[in-house]
Amino acid sequence: MKLLSLNVGRPRTVDHPDLQGHVTGIDKQPVQGPVRIFAPGPKGVGASGVAGDAVCNIEHHGGDDQAVYAVAREELDDWERELGRTLPDGTFGENLTTEGLDVSGALIGERWRIGADVVLEVTSGRIPCLNFQVHLGEKGWVRRFTQKGRTGAYLRVIEPGEIRAGDPIEIVHRPDHEVTAALEFRAVTTERELLPLLLPARDALHPEARKKAEEYVAQHGGDA
Repeated sequence: MKLLSLNVGRPRTVDHPDLQGHVTGIDKQPVQGPVRIFAPGPKGVGASGVAGDAVCNIEHHGGDDQAVYAVAREELDDWERELGRTLPDGTFGENLTTEGLDVSGALIGERWRIGADVVLEVTSGRIPCLNFQVHLGEKGWVRRFTQKGRTGAYLRVIEPGEIRAGDPIEIVHRPDHEVTAALEFRAVTTERELLPLLLPARDALHPEARKKAEEYVAQHGGDA
């Protein structure tokens, strides 16, 4: 398992009538590194994420629980075959393009060591948006991506440091549950009856997903 490509994006304005004035950092390009991965400072002061990477819509992207986004090269290859086009590393707006790692099948709370120092923890899948669809230039992309449910994974930074393309990835912790990033995505989007199944992962789960699961259980019942 290794980091095939490390990708960062610069801010640019979206040219689309439904996204007038929208600035995005989704157009990520590979860099040779090394690149610093930041963790929050003492008492949560300061931002975490990838140095030099633009996060323009902080309401839905970035923050400590979505500090880094990863996609498996194998999933990009699968989409290439399905779409009939080339998808270079970084095309999905991912910071990390991995090789040999089932990213969408990673467990919530699973921890990866990348290189010598950096440790990241899986928190959630990625919910597609119109900006993603416009960036990719595929009509109906939000629906298509959602139906497939292979979303990649957002991660929080546990231990900061520097990484570069080619660094090995090691899974250093796997929690004792079966809640994957793909399951979390299905539960918060199309199959809300699955929300109670997320709660065994509550300690590492993205706070918004945890809240949805707890509210669903309070309203409809189920294991809490």
